[in-house]
Amino acid sequence: MNTTGGGVPGEKPEAAVEQAKGGATRADGSGDAVGAVDAVGAVDAGDAGDAGRVAPVGRSRMLAAIRGSRRVLAGGVPVETVRERMARLVADAPGAYDLDDWTDLYGNDDGIVGELERRTAVALGTEAAAFFPTGTMAQQVALRCWAGRTGNPAVAGHPLSHLEVHERDACAVVSGLRMVHPTQAPRLPTADEIHDLQEPFGTLALELPLRDAGFVLPGWDELTAVVAAARDRDAVVHFDGARLWECGPHFGRPLTEIAALADSVYVSYYKSLDGISGAALAGTGDFVAEARAWRHRYGGQLFQQWPAALAALAGLDRELPRLPGYVAHAKVVARALGAGMADAAVPWFRVHPEVPHTHQFQVWLPHPPEVLNEAVVRQAEETGTTLFRKWFEADLGGPPGVALTEVTVAASAMNWTAAEVRSAVAEFLDCVEGVRTGVKRG
Repeated sequence: MNTTGGGVPGEKPEAAVEQAKGGATRADGSGDAVGAVDAVGAVDAGDAGDAGRVAPVGRSRMLAAIRGSRRVLAGGVPVETVRERMARLVADAPGAYDLDDWTDLYGNDDGIVGELERRTAVALGTEAAAFFPTGTMAQQVALRCWAGRTGNPAVAGHPLSHLEVHERDACAVVSGLRMVHPTQAPRLPTADEIHDLQEPFGTLALELPLRDAGFVLPGWDELTAVVAAARDRDAVVHFDGARLWECGPHFGRPLTEIAALADSVYVSYYKSLDGISGAALAGTGDFVAEARAWRHRYGGQLFQQWPAALAALAGLDRELPRLPGYVAHAKVVARALGAGMADAAVPWFRVHPEVPHTHQFQVWLPHPPEVLNEAVVRQAEETGTTLFRKWFEADLGGPPGVALTEVTVAASAMNWTAAEVRSAVAEFLDCVEGVRTGVKRG
């Protein structure tokens, strides 16, 4: 089955994926909210076929269409009102934490934030963990601490990593650090590339999975070899593990064994665990104590953080045990999406990776994102099905008229069969054609 579609014979999917750098930042500039919804602009008549210009899809219309769907495949940020989110937090709360305890003040150790930090450290198998309001802050603090300890401000990382693409050069501007790149390929670096890096570096930062390359991971032996190569270079290892929670099935190892490879680990509470916000930085007790001091200096010692901590505790209880099932079903969904595209004889497409490494992957199609976003809304409005969320342009180096979307397989996708996915693909492609030609379904 050709789940990478047609196109130039022998063309590798990585060639298209390499153009994805920054492509998923179009929603809000941060790239953090997978499935985020925002307004989209118009497209020239040449791109839209006989339809002329495609009217912009407004945020309210997009949200209403997804909310009104009977079936939603691609997960992501839940579509709900403030009142609904508050009600869900209250419903989840009794099983997550003793609500008769006091609210926290400045993340006191004997309160809810302290409990979240302890449970996170247990889940990762580390001595300690510290709660941070954002992952960007957690990463900067970690790398700044290691630069001070190693005496080397150079950080070896990937040019598609969150540090480079989604943090507005904070490493250099805020922390005075310098990024060096062992590889430009859309994958994690190899051990040979670490050994051959032509200048010394104090920290190797590995994003697991590497989101903007397609949520890709190395093999376990490859990962351990890369870590060993960094040690040979007298460097420490930091895991940007915003989505580390779902990496266990790919590696065939428990989370604690994965985290044990690194000197420090950052994890997010909202990317995979359905939290409101927040992150954690985990490692040895003395490292986390130093990180807490820098957290205060960076403005992360917030007065009260109990809503985010409560949602994170609920996510650890509910979502963390479900992630292996999501990862397994993502393989079914990806295969069915590719089969549906092939059934429809789409001349070029990509499902990347063909076999997802986690519960998230990319889909690429040769249409402007405006056309595809309008098709998303029309399918939801006309059939009650939301197959995809937001589509984005590739980076400026990518070919014009090509767009990608990120598919997150979570709770809403678990009851979808392969046959239902293939049928929904046919519906979606009908909507795409309708947008291009100006003809609506029915």
